[in-house]
Amino acid sequence: MRLDGVLFFPVTPFGDDGDLAEPVLARHVADGVTAGAGGVFTACGTGEFSALDLGEYTRVVATSVAAAAGRVPVLCGAGGPLPAARAFARAAAAQGADGLLLMPPYLVTGPQAGLIRYVREVAAAGGLPIIIYQRGTARFTPETVAELAELPEVVGFKDGIGDFDLLQRIILTVRRSLAGEFLFFNGLPTAELTVPAYRGLGVSLYSSAVFAFAPEIALAFHKAVTGGDEVLVRRLLTGFYLPLVELRDLVPGYAVSLVKAGVRCRGLEVGGVRAPLVDPTPEHVAALERILATGLDIAAT
Repeated sequence: MRLDGVLFFPVTPFGDDGDLAEPVLARHVADGVTAGAGGVFTACGTGEFSALDLGEYTRVVATSVAAAAGRVPVLCGAGGPLPAARAFARAAAAQGADGLLLMPPYLVTGPQAGLIRYVREVAAAGGLPIIIYQRGTARFTPETVAELAELPEVVGFKDGIGDFDLLQRIILTVRRSLAGEFLFFNGLPTAELTVPAYRGLGVSLYSSAVFAFAPEIALAFHKAVTGGDEVLVRRLLTGFYLPLVELRDLVPGYAVSLVKAGVRCRGLEVGGVRAPLVDPTPEHVAALERILATGLDIAAT
C-alpha cells in the first residue's frame, strides 16, 4: 500500500434528521481526492468514529470506497472494545477498504502484552493492513512496536502523543529489527504545526484535518515544507495554523468540531457533531472564518 502526499481525513456528514448523509459524504470524499489527497482515512477521529454504530460505519466505508473509486487508498478507523473492533475490521474488509487505522481500546489501559494481543486479534479478524495509532490508552514501548511490526498486517505506526524521545527510540528499534518497509506518521491534532519537528526524526507522513475544509492551504503547506520553502512554511504556521490551534484549544473536542464547521463555511452542509462533542459557538465560527480567510490569502501568494 502506497501512501504519500497530503492524507485526507473526511468528516462524517449528518442530515437534519441526524442520520448519515451518504450523498454529501460521497461528494466530500470525491472532491478531496480530486483536489489531490494522497489517501483517504474515513471514519477516523475527524470522522467521529466513536459516534458511529456498526451499520453507519459500514455505510461510511462503502460510500468512501465508492467515491474514491480506486484513485487513492481508503483506510478506515477501528478500535474500542475488542468485539466491536473486530466487527469494524470485518466490515471494512467486506466493503473493500485498503486498510485500518487502529485506535485505542476503550477506557482501559492494558499492559504491553495486552496491547499486542489486541492488535493481533483485530488483525486476524479483518486481514487488512493496519496502522497502529498511539494515543490515549494505547501507549507502546519500542519493543512492543518492533514485535508488532513483524506481523504481516501491521504496516505502520502513527504517533498521537508527541513524546519525541519515545518516538525516536521506537523508530530506531523497529528499523534495527525489521528488514522491510514500515511507515511512521505524525498523528497529533492539527499535525502541520509539528511537521517540521517530526521531519527532524525522519517522519514525513502526517494527518491533515485541515485538508477537509481548506485543501488549498493544506496543499500549499505540504508543497512548501517538502520543497524547502521555509518562508512560506513559517508564514502559514504563524498566520493560519497557530491561530487555528489556539482556537482549537479553547474547548475540548474542537479538533473535530472546528473542522466540521470549516467544511460548512466552505459551502458543504455536513451537519453538526454528535455528543459528547459540541459545535462551535457563533463567535468561534466567526473567528474560524477570519483565520481561514487569512490562510487562503497566504496560500494564494
